[in-house]
Amino acid sequence: MSGTADTEAGSTPRTPVLEVRGAALHRGERELWSGLDLTVEPGEFIAVLGPSGSGKTTLLRSILGLQPLSAGEIRVAGAPVRKGNRRIGYVPQQRSLAPDTSMRARDLVALGVQGSRFGFPIPHRGDRAKVDDLLQAVGASHFADRRVGLLSGGEQQRLRVGQALADEPSLLLCDEPLSNLDLANQVAVTDIIDRQRRERDAAVLFVTHDINPILGRVDRILYIAGGRFLLGTPDEVLQTRVLTELYGTPVFVLRAGDRLVVVGVPDAEPHHDHDHEAHA
Repeated sequence: MSGTADTEAGSTPRTPVLEVRGAALHRGERELWSGLDLTVEPGEFIAVLGPSGSGKTTLLRSILGLQPLSAGEIRVAGAPVRKGNRRIGYVPQQRSLAPDTSMRARDLVALGVQGSRFGFPIPHRGDRAKVDDLLQAVGASHFADRRVGLLSGGEQQRLRVGQALADEPSLLLCDEPLSNLDLANQVAVTDIIDRQRRERDAAVLFVTHDINPILGRVDRILYIAGGRFLLGTPDEVLQTRVLTELYGTPVFVLRAGDRLVVVGVPDAEPHHDHDHEAHA
């Protein structure tokens, strides 16, 4: 596993990047989940799976300080959650920008560099060099001066990852960042995120509808469904018996080559009908 809580004898234990203790969350009268305990170590890659409406994105919002918990607490790098925490980078789902958007690619990344300052963003010495470094890190240097509205979905998503990396965060929250991307761009975006984890020891919490593009990189899976949750390694969680018990109805985990397919999950996404790849 890439992220580990073990330390060598005599070494100083590292502060967890994320600690969730006794967390509960309600949406109106409905309980999304309760009693959630999660400790994330530096460099750990955790996938968050479960059906739509199970509270995956809401969990990320709570970590960002945007959604209060109904019970429990969340700490980031040992401190209570708060809005605008620069230790956290956020990568949203890919949504295409309007073709007539006049902002250039480098301008979009620059918002991540300058956006944490109070008031109107004013370029500072060194900002351009930092933006250039981020563009290079996400493989976007060759289209840095193109209008973002004319870029492909994969190119736009590289820029959003560049924004998220601007403050060299210790925790990356990724909210379905591969949605609407073709396979090649899924691999490219995943590689960028995983490289940040390996090179800077950043932890990753990765919400996804399809575990397959990231399966080989995942240390643990948090699977939320029906107000309940499971936490364990992919081999521990992605089993027919385990998911059947979680959902309370027959669910089958099948292997198709090097891919996993989960069959029979209730409330599946409409475009997947009844059979779909292991999805959130």
